[in-house]
Amino acid sequence: MREKVEAALEEIRPNLQADGGDIELVDVEKGIAKVKLKGACAGCPMSTMTIKWGVENFLKKKIPEIVKVEAV
Repeated sequence: MREKVEAALEEIRPNLQADGGDIELVDVEKGIAKVKLKGACAGCPMSTMTIKWGVENFLKKKIPEIVKVEAV
């Protein structure tokens, strides 16, 4: 499943990079993708919204096995 998540993150990565940020997949376990926001996204006050409404929603639609995305 890690490969599927990596591929999906590649699709949304340009959106984060456009704002000076990036995302790294740390781990995938039991349907939970653990990610790390980098660059401008790391300290952004909107990072929680980015994870929940952006990354999590996108991954759940692309990969039904994903049940949650956590920032680490």
